[in-house]
This record gives sequence, C-alpha cells and structure tokens, in this order.
Amino acid sequence: MNIVQQQKCFGGRQIRYQHDSKTLNCSMQFSVFLPPQAEQGPVPAVYWLSGLTCTDENFSSKAGAQRVAAELGLALIIPDTSPRGNGVADDAEGAYDLGLGAGFYVNATQAPWSSHYRMYDYVLSELPALVESELPLNGKRAISGHSMGGHGALVLALRNPERFVSVSAFAPISNPTDCPWGHKALSAYLGEDRAAWAEYDASLLLKAKGSSLPMLVDQGDADNFLAEQLKPEALQAAANESGAKLELRLQPGYDHSYYFIASFIEDHLRFHAEYLGT
Repeated sequence: MNIVQQQKCFGGRQIRYQHDSKTLNCSMQFSVFLPPQAEQGPVPAVYWLSGLTCTDENFSSKAGAQRVAAELGLALIIPDTSPRGNGVADDAEGAYDLGLGAGFYVNATQAPWSSHYRMYDYVLSELPALVESELPLNGKRAISGHSMGGHGALVLALRNPERFVSVSAFAPISNPTDCPWGHKALSAYLGEDRAAWAEYDASLLLKAKGSSLPMLVDQGDADNFLAEQLKPEALQAAANESGAKLELRLQPGYDHSYYFIASFIEDHLRFHAEYLGT
C-alpha cells in the first residue's frame, strides 16, 4: 500500500493510503489515524464504516474523532464505501443509493455488481489483513459506522463476533429488508432471494441468533430518515427478544448529519476503548 497524503494530528498521524484490492478487483483508497502511542508499540483499532455518498474522507475531516482517539491510544481505520474506478459498475441513472458510494457492505452475487462489489469481504478480511501486517496494530478490533455504515458495522459484528470486541452505530439502517433503501440495494446486489437479504439485516440476525457483543446505538429523533428508512425499533425489539446487550439511545433534536456524529463520537470511542483494553 502507498501513502497518498499524511498530516500530523494530535501528536499522531492522519494518513490516506492507496492499494490494489484483489477482493474488489480495483484500486482503493482508505484513511488511517495512528495515535501517538503507535510510535511506542502496536495499538488496537476501531473500524469506521461511512454512509451513502461518502468516501473515507468524510469521517476523517468532519467527525472530530482524532483528539479522543489520540488520548485513548486508538487507531481509526476508515475504508471507502464502495469499489471505485473505470470499469466498476454504477447505477445507470446515477442514483445516490446504488452503485458508486453505495456498496452496502454486502458481497454482490448479481451481474454487473458481482465483479467488484464485495465490500463485506473487503472490510472483514482483506483490509484488516493488510493494515495489521503493515501498521503497528495489535489485532484487537472494534467496529462502528453511520447509516449505511451503521448497518454494515452491525451485520459484520453480528455475523463475526470473534473478530470484534464491540460494535456501535449512528442512525443505522437497522432493518434493510423492510425499507426502501434496503429493498433497492439488496434486490440489485443479491437478487430476489429474501433468504440472502436476511444475512445482511441486523434486526433479523439479532432476533435469530442473539449476541453477547456489547452494542451501542445512537439515533437522533429529528432524523428525517427515521421512520421510513432506519427503523431502530426493529433492532430494539430483536434485542429484547434475544436478550442481547444493546444500549439504544434516542437523542432529542439531532438529525442525520455529521453534526450528530461529532456530538457523540467521544462516547462511542470511550465505549470501544473499554473493551479494547486502552
């Protein structure tokens, strides 16, 4: 992997990398914050998955996470939201909720998406293997994300609890098999087999299998996507039924923006630090 740019930040380094992804069959960029403690030895990492239309740069520049990550000795690993480049399929009409910037953290099985859109495997396996071999990371991982990325974080953690010590999310798409964003993406990427859709639905996974992972979810009650797209009540009902350790907080007056994320990212990083041992 090659450094595209880097800056000093709170005593650590904010770095953007480029590499050729075998999983996604294209060139990818991702961002990393290495705290100052990484100069002394390996540190744990929080993986952050961003939402629709975002790249790795949105969280890096808008969330204000580096100050607390530097204090706690946490690396931040921030992938892009989809494969990119010439030859990578995009929505024919240029819609924001399918194609480039909208990988939904699934392994697509349908043409033309299946050639590149394997963000689930990329985040689960290829990216951690790469950064943990090249950077001072100790192999302990937590995962978090926003909206589409909150969906991705929850699904990856619930399906692979041995890979993560904790999971959190901001305004996640909690029940994508029952919302317009989910119907559009899952039908395009996976076809019409709803059993395949269920493997990428955090509420259905939690209801069916439960989880012992610590989970923190924040949702703004002024979010204009709340009722139609996000459906946190389905996630809470699944947690109640399965006995999972979910803390779901409804935050008065907050919307879907990065102002919401910036307001509570410190809580999430301190939550993960408890389980990462920093």
